Amino acid sequence: MSKKIGVVLSGCGVRDGSEIHEAVLTLLAIDRAGCVAVCMAPDMELAEVNHVTSEPTGATRNVLVESARIARGNIKDIAGVTAGELDALVFPGGFGAALNLCDFGKVGAAASVNPQVARLVREVHAAGKPIGAICIAPALIAAILGKEAAPTVTIGTDAGTAAEIDKTGAKHQDCPVTEFVVDQKNRVVTTPAYMLGQRISDVATGIEKCVAAVIAMA
Repeated sequence: MSKKIGVVLSGCGVRDGSEIHEAVLTLLAIDRAGCVAVCMAPDMELAEVNHVTSEPTGATRNVLVESARIARGNIKDIAGVTAGELDALVFPGGFGAALNLCDFGKVGAAASVNPQVARLVREVHAAGKPIGAICIAPALIAAILGKEAAPTVTIGTDAGTAAEIDKTGAKHQDCPVTEFVVDQKNRVVTTPAYMLGQRISDVATGIEKCVAAVIAMA
């Protein structure tokens, strides 16, 4: 039976949701590995950002509805998903991971997390199933598991973000864009992607390795 890999999306577009390249590369890597991607997102509002100007528009959109654009409509409300349905869980990056799934992008180590996202991460972790996080999404994992599990993660080499991650109780490890960091004890795999990379080909290499490592653990 094919492994089921949960993919948690946070909207559609790097400025206010999931980074589309990262999300698609994640889905592609899962499919190429012969696994099934189970896309999900929280049913909540997000503050829309103009992706040309990077300025807020003042409008709101729905995270679940926006994420459905990437998932081609095949998406679940995360509130209805349990760890028992999945073999692993992966979070693409994009500002949505740090603004919608949690507020690390605004308050750093003091971040609060969407309750359903935190619940599922804790369920998956408690079940000993692997978790992958890409780009800024490792900060989300740190915000959830930092105090209780002290996972080792990477967002690349940004010292300011790394310092905030360390304050959560997690441990940051520098890493180049084409590589990944594995915390074997906590079964957490992370890669920097666009937190560090400039070329989609380099980002793809790191994501493919990260996803392969997650699947190997599942």
